[in-house]
Amino acid sequence: MTVFTSAYFTMTEQEAIEYAKTRLNYFAPDAELDCREIGDGNLNYVFRLTDHKHKKSLIIKQAGPVARISDEFKLSPDRNRIEYEILDLQNKLASGFVPQVFNYDPVMNCTAMEDLSDYTIMRTALMQHEKFPLFADHISTFLVNTLLLTSDVVMGHKEKKELVKKFINPELCEISEDLVFTEPFYDCVRNEVFEGTREFAKKEIWEDPKLQLETAKLKFEFMTNSQSLLHGDLHTGSIFVKEDSTKIIDPEFAFYGPAGYDVGNVIANLIFAYVNAKYTITEDEARTDQLGYLENTIEDIIDLFQTKFLQAWDEKATEQTASYEGFKEYYLDTILRDTAAVTGLELCRRIIGLASVKDVTSIEDKTRRAAAEMICLAAGKLFIMDRKSFKTGADFVRTLKDCEKRF
Repeated sequence: MTVFTSAYFTMTEQEAIEYAKTRLNYFAPDAELDCREIGDGNLNYVFRLTDHKHKKSLIIKQAGPVARISDEFKLSPDRNRIEYEILDLQNKLASGFVPQVFNYDPVMNCTAMEDLSDYTIMRTALMQHEKFPLFADHISTFLVNTLLLTSDVVMGHKEKKELVKKFINPELCEISEDLVFTEPFYDCVRNEVFEGTREFAKKEIWEDPKLQLETAKLKFEFMTNSQSLLHGDLHTGSIFVKEDSTKIIDPEFAFYGPAGYDVGNVIANLIFAYVNAKYTITEDEARTDQLGYLENTIEDIIDLFQTKFLQAWDEKATEQTASYEGFKEYYLDTILRDTAAVTGLELCRRIIGLASVKDVTSIEDKTRRAAAEMICLAAGKLFIMDRKSFKTGADFVRTLKDCEKRF
């Protein structure tokens, strides 16, 4: 029998079955289990265990000491503890929007959680040009509840500072600092740049000192502004969807940072879905319909976020100075500014950085892919440089459409 209590090792599928039987009180003693390792991300191993006899299933997510994407990234397995505790907290703040967690094991660095196999990863669904009319409402509620309710506006300041300490996440923050804020903005050897886009990236991104200055400002704000407890990696690959439900997964990058970071990541990844639809849907009416849905979703997320944020502020704020006239509008304005900036950073880093997105890389026609990438880079630059001018969802969509016309 394998010993799971003495030291960490990366489990095989068979060992995950043995682990579930001996360490988790989840399946029946007579369960007929099989297991598949289904992780397709950059960092972790994800085992799906199914009991065919009792029609019951479970996910075990295990964090290793290095990233799957590259051995260059040495990571603390403590990120698994962070993920477990964040999901537990988010279930209290935004009930129904994250999977339930059942167990955390600090020796094997793994978390047992709800299986969401009846959901679809949102990136995959959007690449199949599906629509989710409730998503904007769901994600805006999740964002308001997790960002505002973990800030100094609502929490007691000492309690909040304890959470800042608890969720300090230096290894994964360093990945973000490098891959989001630094490497995409110079010709870094780790960048993976499509040849059809390289010259545009060189001229518009790497050789623009004004843009580099703004990214430096944003990097230091990211490192020093402990505003809200972030998910930290809220892209469409970290969202499970079905028609009437949304679940947010993978908060292992969580830490205290600028609230707009999460909102901007969502918007940028909808823009990737937008350029995918533009360049892969061949039938005019279907393409127009999908693009319209994505435009409306982007607008609705920004506008619903603002409405719900201000309402929650009025209902939940405890900090005395938060009631001063004009302060909540000022505070929200800074989040919108950061949302625009992070939208731009994410657009740029996914196009010319190390970690790309399938929405774009799956565009087979090289000319179309180059056009899609240049739209993202051009829009990304404007979101960063003009970040103070974005006040409504329509402002975000207008910039996207203006850049679309250029290519």
